[in-house]
Amino acid sequence: MQKKEEHLPQILFLGKGERNSPFSNQRSQVALKIMNLSSGHCNISDWLRLEATVKASVYVVSFSFVTFITVVIIAIVSQNSKLRKEVRYILLCHHLLCISSYCGLGVVFQGMRALLANSPVLMCWVVFGAQLSVGEGILFTLALMAVNTYLAICWPLKYLSFVHSVRYRILAGTWMIIILKNVCLFLIESTNSTQTAVFKSEPLCPVILNGVPARAIGMVFLFLPLSVILISYSLIYREGKRAGHFNRSNIKARRTVLIHLVQLSIHVIPTLLFIGLGKMCGVFFFALNLVLFGVFAFAQCFNPLIYGLWNRELQSRLYHWMCCLSWCGHSMNSRGPV
Repeated sequence: MQKKEEHLPQILFLGKGERNSPFSNQRSQVALKIMNLSSGHCNISDWLRLEATVKASVYVVSFSFVTFITVVIIAIVSQNSKLRKEVRYILLCHHLLCISSYCGLGVVFQGMRALLANSPVLMCWVVFGAQLSVGEGILFTLALMAVNTYLAICWPLKYLSFVHSVRYRILAGTWMIIILKNVCLFLIESTNSTQTAVFKSEPLCPVILNGVPARAIGMVFLFLPLSVILISYSLIYREGKRAGHFNRSNIKARRTVLIHLVQLSIHVIPTLLFIGLGKMCGVFFFALNLVLFGVFAFAQCFNPLIYGLWNRELQSRLYHWMCCLSWCGHSMNSRGPV
């Protein structure tokens, strides 16, 4: 092996006439074979386990933060009868539960891969499929929130009667479409596996839905809610500009739209690159994958702040709720032990 490697520098410094000779061509072919062998020596399972360890740690932090904000916002909404009836807060709580569930299932799935838990393949598929479904639910609830805002601004007279009559049916239909799509994809992908392979225990949980049809359908289910969101925001912006809500003096309205679009971009762009790149071996792809995942995890943690605590009404309710908690705690401490 050392003798073969000694020929590599000599080939790089051949003269112009020597490079065109038959002998130099043979030597260059040998060098290319050696370089291909050295680059092809890559154990992707080691990279996947290291990647799973990092992702599981990030998911733990994201899950803790998002779950805390979710519990606070759901507690505020549930304690107020007026907020409980509003569709935007129902969708907000639904959206936050999807984010929290996605991070929690990410901890479970990546933890099984990092610890080499020898889990059955079917169990890995179920956990991964559930995480994929709630992940798609994040984007679909964002689309429903955008449509709800558009109807409230552009169709205020028909908004209450229409939205309140179809809100639960639309949510149920959305989840039925997502679950049915993922179940069908899993059944198609599992036709290539035997029953023994499905129930076999694997140290590193395999990821299904890596085929071309699954990736194409995944792109469709990504661009569908994204197009709905962008169309809704464009119509809202046009209506707001016509009514004078987006003039130069109203900085907050324009800033809110801009923040929502930036948050949506850092949510969607990493997902597109994940679907397009797939799993590749090497330091560069490992670092790129972790950077994209870090941006995506940041977007998930940023969602509760933008769509939840950025809301003025929720801010005032949160302040009142915290004052009540502090007053109750102070009164309990002032009583002393009984």
